[in-house]
Amino acid sequence: MGTQTENETETGKAAEAGSASGDRRGAGPEAGAAVGAGAAGSGTTEPDTEVGPDAEVEPDTAPEPEARVAHGVGQGAAAIVSAALGVVSLTGSWLGTVAAARETLVGQLETAAGAGVAIQVEEIYGDAWRTSALWGGLFALTALLIGVVVLARPAFGTPGAGQAPWIRSVAWSGVALGAVGLLLAVLKYTDVLLGLPATG
Repeated sequence: MGTQTENETETGKAAEAGSASGDRRGAGPEAGAAVGAGAAGSGTTEPDTEVGPDAEVEPDTAPEPEARVAHGVGQGAAAIVSAALGVVSLTGSWLGTVAAARETLVGQLETAAGAGVAIQVEEIYGDAWRTSALWGGLFALTALLIGVVVLARPAFGTPGAGQAPWIRSVAWSGVALGAVGLLLAVLKYTDVLLGLPATG
């Protein structure tokens, strides 16, 4: 009895030892594969480079669409103002009319009742005519300067920022109208164009 029990105990220990060694043998290839995969994943591939929050990023040299739109709106408005002032210099303005009427009134008040016809014409109508020409010349000169500034603006702005064709067309119209108005104002002021009638 005692011998049989000892034999059974030894047989059971041997079976447990065999099963444990079999488990270790079965787990060997899987563990090796896992270790190989870990080594391959960690040693052979390089980590991805990520841009941190403090990394310097080169600024974009191209102008943003909002900036282009803002510049286009300002240049377009200036071109329209130039053309409008050029038209005003040719057709007359409210300021020129009021200034001419004031000069007429001043001439009537300052001219003596017994003054000659030439003096009355010069004081009453001549000064008013020159005042009207002067205001027309000021509007024409302003239109000319604004038109030139609009046309020259791309040369001093952001490189690569173009100018819409309609802006250039309107600006050229303002320059042309301003030049014509300025020429007519000078001719009127110097009595070359529609001068005062001769009284003698």
